[in-house]
Amino acid sequence: MCGIAGLVGCEDVKQRLYDALLVLQHRGQDAAGIMTCDEGKVFLRKSNGLVRDVFRKSHMERLSGCMGIGHVRYPTAGCSSSAEAQPFFVNSPLGVSLAHNGNLTNADQLQEELFLSDRRHINTTSDSEVLLNVFAHELDEVLRGRDGLSPDDVFTAISAVHRRCRGAYAAVAMIAGYGVVGFRDPNGIRPLCFGKIQEGGEQPDWMIASESVALVSQGYELDRDVAPGEAVFIDTSGRCHTQQCAQDSQLSPCIFEHVYLARPDSVTDEVSVYRARLRMGEALASKIQRLRPEHDIDVVMPIPDSGRTAAIALAKSLGVHFREGFIKNRYIGRTFIMPGQEQRRRSVRHKLNPVESEFRDRVVCLVDDSIVRGTTCSQIIQMARDAGASKVYFCSAAPPVRFPNVYGIDMPAPEELIAHGKTTEEVQEHIGADWLVYQDLNDLIDCSRFDNSMITRFDCSVFDGDYVTGDIDDVYIRRLSAERSDQAKQARENGDSAHGDDRLTDLSN
Repeated sequence: MCGIAGLVGCEDVKQRLYDALLVLQHRGQDAAGIMTCDEGKVFLRKSNGLVRDVFRKSHMERLSGCMGIGHVRYPTAGCSSSAEAQPFFVNSPLGVSLAHNGNLTNADQLQEELFLSDRRHINTTSDSEVLLNVFAHELDEVLRGRDGLSPDDVFTAISAVHRRCRGAYAAVAMIAGYGVVGFRDPNGIRPLCFGKIQEGGEQPDWMIASESVALVSQGYELDRDVAPGEAVFIDTSGRCHTQQCAQDSQLSPCIFEHVYLARPDSVTDEVSVYRARLRMGEALASKIQRLRPEHDIDVVMPIPDSGRTAAIALAKSLGVHFREGFIKNRYIGRTFIMPGQEQRRRSVRHKLNPVESEFRDRVVCLVDDSIVRGTTCSQIIQMARDAGASKVYFCSAAPPVRFPNVYGIDMPAPEELIAHGKTTEEVQEHIGADWLVYQDLNDLIDCSRFDNSMITRFDCSVFDGDYVTGDIDDVYIRRLSAERSDQAKQARENGDSAHGDDRLTDLSN
């Protein structure tokens, strides 16, 4: 899960990219980067840390130009070294940079092809650098040494990328002196949208971003989502060119975007995330009423912040009180994104503090967006008991997460998922709840599809193990688990440089 943005046309591109990344910060808190282009010269600043910490005044002053791309990252593979912060850049052809959200499922095969056939070298363990080099190679093949670049050349290269790459990828790439292109994998697993802002009779300024909120928060008019397999190329004159570049495409967006990843004020693939989460709460309430018509719930409380919307709807549907029982420290990152089980465990009590008067002698129903590893919810349940709750029920707006995610979300090793191989009753006992209620998968799908009946299939692989790309087997899962488990990540961290290269770089020399 990462956040990406690309802009063309505005004089204050660096400020707008910075503001877009701030809005997309929830998609990654590990590293941030911006690359701009000014008269063929490109300028880069990237490093580990939050957006507000990576970019200082001196950095911003040097990011000149009227087009650029930006990225916020949390790592699912490789390491957290600043060397793997994005965007990535290659000189040939023309000077191409890229920022990517997702995961290539055939990255190892592609890396071998790049070395043996394409004569390109990969410097990191990031599949985003692999994607960049595939695109750059295919662009070089189209140009074959000739000068000039047309939109059709860009689309031809993207078509070749789709033929070679598998998995999930939403990307923005900047071609120095020519423009910015955004493209999405043929299944549309990860989100991408674009829009414009126009002042007077001049050409509009364009933005491509992971979520609509990055656009509308700065006054851009959302045009639409990038279709699966489509590419959107904005040239330096502000003209927008689009073309379907995949032979076979289907819209199969990741349903976990609606559950947890996306901001509630975003609209992805014409689905309002906020309204989808309201419906999740209503569906949970219906399930509770079916299972226990005479339930004894006194109060519904959200696990802030992503559980709040569903909790509000659930409380209203049940006709019980809604209360804020936990107060969140806004200066602690999202525990789901934090690397390492121990770090996640320590952060929970630093992040949340109970309001004891709301718990005392009450039957409390806690609502969260999902249960992944179980670390957070088990501690929160104990906190509720310590605050005086007579019973603690726990509701998950999502079904049991039983399978690893291979498309760019940090749900790697099956053994680290609390519901893997367990019944609901076993999970209930493990987390210490008096009653555990999971959302039914069919209800979740109905909640997300309500706004857009054209979506015939979602990627629900973390719930049902059905991977939409059709190329995932047990061998792949075992290898992924070995690479991405908390233990493997810790081993890499111990061997990595503590600082990496986080200097502001002028890549034009």
